[in-house]
Amino acid sequence: MAAARRPARDRTGMTRLLLVEDDPDLGLALRVLFTRAGYDVVTADDGQAALKLLFAQRPALMVLDLVLPGLDGWEVLDRTRDLTDLPVLILSGRTSPAERVRGLRSGADDYLCKPFDHVELLARVEALLRRSNPEQWRGDYVEAGLRLVPERRSAVWQGHETRLSAIEYRLLEVLVRNRGRVVTIEQLLDLVWDDPGGGGRERVKFAVLRLRRKLAVGEGGDPLESVRGLGYRYRGEA
Repeated sequence: MAAARRPARDRTGMTRLLLVEDDPDLGLALRVLFTRAGYDVVTADDGQAALKLLFAQRPALMVLDLVLPGLDGWEVLDRTRDLTDLPVLILSGRTSPAERVRGLRSGADDYLCKPFDHVELLARVEALLRRSNPEQWRGDYVEAGLRLVPERRSAVWQGHETRLSAIEYRLLEVLVRNRGRVVTIEQLLDLVWDDPGGGGRERVKFAVLRLRRKLAVGEGGDPLESVRGLGYRYRGEA
């Protein structure tokens, strides 16, 4: 079960990012970009090194390439998701919709294709970090059959507690606080991902899928409802 994490900072108070990229020129350019933006950056150029740094440095976010020597990016993502809810942004030259879907389905929080705009990359990193910060969450929220516990980043549904990622927690919180009302895809992108332009709508679909799988315990099933062509609704207990 993944534990809630606070964004890691170095001794100067800078938020630490783990950059996993095997292209030395691009890796250097990204390190300069993130450093100038005020981040402490640790880098790895292969999958094994990335996993070692993940535990040694405890970064706040991982920027992950998929094509890596030895252990590839998919394996790094799988092993990361087995152990932690660390925000992961895939940065890849694989641009097909199938690859994006696979990345989001496998647990990545965002997927940005190369070549990319530097301003957009920084904005996506900032949004993921903002959503992963437990200090910004509100207190316990109690609804029929459900309790949201921000300090543990968890949901207690029909007596069963499950830990959630930052995105999953925020997603459930938004839906619960709009109980009985349909929240559209566009609204969720705005409220959960800070992406009101609607780019990457598949992020919502697969985040909801992961959330429903976690909540579907016990006899009552999950409390979420898909509204075809519109969005999602929290229906609570039947």
